[in-house]
Amino acid sequence: MKILIVGAGEVGFHIAGRLALENKDAVIIDKNQNAIRRVSDNIDVQVVSGSGASPVIMEEAGIHEAELLLAVTDSDETNLVSCMVADMLSSTTKKIARIRSADYDNYHEKFKTGVPHIDTIINPEVEVVKTIDRLMTLPGAVDVGEFAEGRVKFVGIQLNPESKLANTKLADLPAKVGDNRLLIAAVSRKEELIIPGGKDILLPNDIVYFISEQSRLNENFKIFHQHAEPVRNVVIVGGGRIGFRLAALLEKKSVHTRIIEKDPDRCKTLAEHLNKAVVLHGDGSDQELLKEENIHKMDIVVTLTNDEETNILVSLLVKRLGVKKTITKISKFSYFPLMSAIGIEQVVNPRLSAINSILQHIRRGKILSAISIKGEQAEVVEAVAMETSDIVGKPLMDVNLPKGVLVTGVVRDQKVIIPSGTTVILPNDRIIIFCRREAIPKMEKILAVKLRFF
Repeated sequence: MKILIVGAGEVGFHIAGRLALENKDAVIIDKNQNAIRRVSDNIDVQVVSGSGASPVIMEEAGIHEAELLLAVTDSDETNLVSCMVADMLSSTTKKIARIRSADYDNYHEKFKTGVPHIDTIINPEVEVVKTIDRLMTLPGAVDVGEFAEGRVKFVGIQLNPESKLANTKLADLPAKVGDNRLLIAAVSRKEELIIPGGKDILLPNDIVYFISEQSRLNENFKIFHQHAEPVRNVVIVGGGRIGFRLAALLEKKSVHTRIIEKDPDRCKTLAEHLNKAVVLHGDGSDQELLKEENIHKMDIVVTLTNDEETNILVSLLVKRLGVKKTITKISKFSYFPLMSAIGIEQVVNPRLSAINSILQHIRRGKILSAISIKGEQAEVVEAVAMETSDIVGKPLMDVNLPKGVLVTGVVRDQKVIIPSGTTVILPNDRIIIFCRREAIPKMEKILAVKLRFF
């Protein structure tokens, strides 16, 4: 599978890194010499210096042999032109473009059905707002992923020392949870991701990742000594494009929303386009302003400025002022391991949201969706089990799955099954697989050879 990536920024760089680890044939194109040098110095992929909107550069990179084109530069226009050139040169190449501007929101379908015939359009700002919305729905969660149209949740939650699961051996879990169908897929402890066995013990403050049916989510939350209380009052610090999209969504949900924005012109624009949200002109790090707005009474504060250091500092400040829940936007992947150490658990990253949306398209097999866990340490993949697979027709305990791969959920005829060793997978079941990063190539081989018709 040959993949062309136009754009060597954070999204392109990290996707290229994943493809290199999985021994895929990837070529990355960028006219920025520093970006190209960074790729060459760190990743074993082919690089081409030049504009991805140039047909000459596109042919030099091998567009005629490429199965997939990823246009992920920071410029919507460059991404659109790159797809147009690819469509002109190689109409069979599948095209995925990152398009962020709201000006294009109403034209996505036209871009798909007409020139440049983009197969998938990804808006990271829309995706990150969806992530924030899911985190708000489960305020105690660190990570929330959805599968099977929302019927299955993959949740990461910090283990409360008061929970009855604290200091529990996994083998004793059924006795503690009773009839609740709870499958723990992974545990993050001191930034190390562990796939636990029956002898492992859950420790207080572990981040526990579990699979749950949507209908049983509240019950499972109570097991962790958490309560999914409704969110009624939200403060958004930063009224940029993501802040605006989030405020518009919260208005529809009748959530009382305030936006703090220090640019007076942007405040005027927000006030003109929002109906119910209160727009405040000021600095989100101003303690007096925060106190005047009774910040301690807010359910959640979401920091969405374009400066991640400001977002981190404001999140820490409002926690000091009495806010229990914060959601913090960061862009640098290198910051991820630091967040929990300084007390910030709920973090969103637009670039990671874009990567998650792209992942399902670069995986072989009949993949329906894929998300990253703990930055890039693992993935959770939803796929269709095909009739030709060795995984079909026998108990999971008899299936030789690679180390680091775990089947965590099965959806059959609208019914959700939390699997055990005796569960038998049938053709056309939708299976949810947890996989450590180093096991992804083996998992993909299974999905490509065993789970997919060619």
